[in-house]
Amino acid sequence: MTVRILLADDQESVRVGFSLILDSQPDMEVIGEASDGQQAVELAATLHPDVVLADIRMPRLDGLEVTRRLAGPDAERPMRVVVVTTFGLDEYVHTALRNGACGFLLKRSGPTLLVEAVRAAMAGDTLISPSLTVALLQHHRDAGRPRPVQPMDALTGRETEIARLVAKGMTNAEIGAELFISAGTAKTHVANVQRKLSVRNRVGIAAWIWGNGLEE
Repeated sequence: MTVRILLADDQESVRVGFSLILDSQPDMEVIGEASDGQQAVELAATLHPDVVLADIRMPRLDGLEVTRRLAGPDAERPMRVVVVTTFGLDEYVHTALRNGACGFLLKRSGPTLLVEAVRAAMAGDTLISPSLTVALLQHHRDAGRPRPVQPMDALTGRETEIARLVAKGMTNAEIGAELFISAGTAKTHVANVQRKLSVRNRVGIAAWIWGNGLEE
């Protein structure tokens, strides 16, 4: 199945760059581009994309409002929306996720994470740029140490080691380099950890580490 993608960004250079990356994937196709939020909503209604990549700062409607209209609780036909931005501010992340976003990606994250975010959205998962994980974990700290849903012995020693590195905000490639394993193997470990802890993203892993007092 080919994943049909709609790009929404007011910068043409960003749209061109994303198109080159996504269209190079054998199972992905960019079917439309919007230069502002209102156009994104209108194109989504006519093109019915599988995934919408929406920048936060756009004319007419910003990405957060686009997300609410396309993926929020009042959306007539909810869509998968991944918010892409240069800004990693906490309030943006929380608002985007509350509005129904299934991913939050920094533009500097690189092509690999861009593709992973689309795949995660299609799989029903939530991908958040690893560099944002630590900032979101700080939000949990400010709200008080959470009570983990899963017990401390839910993971093996190796998986706990992986989870600690996730909590530090490391990417799969950085985890692989740290542990002398491939990025693909690191990705598999992270997916296994998410499954065992019943969390949807890396922030959930980090919250579990902190909640159990396992941070280094």
